[in-house]
Amino acid sequence: MILEYTIITIYSVALILIFMYALAQLNLLFNYVSAQKKEDSCSKFDLTNPDEVPFVTIQLPVYNELYVMERLLENIVKLEYPKNKLEIQVLDDSTDESVDSTATQIEKLQQEGIDIQHIRRTNRQGFKAGALKEGLEIAKGDFIAIFDADFLPEKDWLLQTVPYFKNQNVGVVQTRWGHINRNYSTLTKVQAFALDAHFTLEQVGRNSKGHFINFNGTAGIWRKQCIIDAGNWEGDTLTEDLDLSYRAQLKQWKFKYLEDVKTPAELPVIISAARSQQFRWNKGGAENFQKMAKRVLSNQHISLKTKIHSLLHLLNSSMFLMIFLVAILSIPMLYIKNEYAHLKSYFYMMSFFVISTIIFFICYWFMFKRTYGGGFVNFIKYIGTFFTFFSIAMGFSLHNTIAVLEGHIGKKSEFVRTPKFNIKSLKDSWKNNKYIRKKPSLNVIIEGLLTLYFGFGMYSAFVVGDQGGDFGLFPFHLMLFIGFGYVFCKSIFSKV
Repeated sequence: MILEYTIITIYSVALILIFMYALAQLNLLFNYVSAQKKEDSCSKFDLTNPDEVPFVTIQLPVYNELYVMERLLENIVKLEYPKNKLEIQVLDDSTDESVDSTATQIEKLQQEGIDIQHIRRTNRQGFKAGALKEGLEIAKGDFIAIFDADFLPEKDWLLQTVPYFKNQNVGVVQTRWGHINRNYSTLTKVQAFALDAHFTLEQVGRNSKGHFINFNGTAGIWRKQCIIDAGNWEGDTLTEDLDLSYRAQLKQWKFKYLEDVKTPAELPVIISAARSQQFRWNKGGAENFQKMAKRVLSNQHISLKTKIHSLLHLLNSSMFLMIFLVAILSIPMLYIKNEYAHLKSYFYMMSFFVISTIIFFICYWFMFKRTYGGGFVNFIKYIGTFFTFFSIAMGFSLHNTIAVLEGHIGKKSEFVRTPKFNIKSLKDSWKNNKYIRKKPSLNVIIEGLLTLYFGFGMYSAFVVGDQGGDFGLFPFHLMLFIGFGYVFCKSIFSKV
């Protein structure tokens, strides 16, 4: 009985934590809906007045971006802004042949009168954070715009973002990510779905009520004074953007999120790239919880509600650990339920927590409607998209759980970049991309075994109990079987 009660306890705690997270998401939905009714009354710089135009530095941190560097630079130099108030820093830590081609392109742009510098380091100390910090030391701008190599801002991007810094308390302006290859594959559709939820529901829901949000590492602009006041960039976590965001907001700097300003970018199109990105984001989230939780709780200038939302925000990635525990323990729980009749009332109570899924379903519908519009046809499309997303997200839960645990215990690892491809259609060739990871990890084999495990869970629904089976967890095990099967098969047999 000790083993059974241990399983029941862990399972119950994980379900309760997931439910609490779902309630927080529901609160963000209420915030999001109320925010749509408010008009933006912020004072803004008049950029038609030369005296009000501030100097801006654009930083482009890059590392071995052979396939997208030309596209990136061609796009950035088209940004509309007074040329005498704009400089571009290419913070190039590359170690491959892209260094030479980038240098050649930059030299041509310099000859055209563009203020652009090719900044190289002798080492990658601090990774992206180290590059940004080194560039900041010589940046001429009062404001620092940052773009990763796969981002393609619209021509008027600076004209839409810079004006908000007239408010001296604003330290960051962040824009929403768009997706130039959203419909490339099931994998890109699922990634776009998850990111859209973050950039609508979460960013607006938190920012509209003054709760902490995060700079997303790219497609945003910082006040240089804010970066320095918050302690500058630090490379001790894998998500330096989240780290600096919290340190700045703890210093009472305000963040302005612009949902209506979309910055297009390319999503990872192969599962190994998506895995490396997910690992970095989820491990970095856990690292920042360890680094920031005490500072948030002890800060005297923020409300209790903001502290709660901040802790849940920092624990976002840790929900994968809860999901993984519930998934693994759900099959033993199925047998325990049918073995111990005296616990039947407990299991009835546990079924209440299916409401967590219902809450997520409702919250994400508002996000989906924001992107695609409402109506019956789109709602039917949404149902399929939601369950596809949920299944594949659970399929990543082992991979992301390992990342989260490494982050919480303080295990350090290298900043692994996400390879870019510059793919425009399914016909484009990408298989010779030199940055593709060739060999799947041991985790992939375990994911294959888990696919079989949840297949056994589906089989168990037919054989447990005396009344012809117990199908209460069958849909859950089916989604887990599909999710882990998808991740395993794509990792072993395919690159997209």
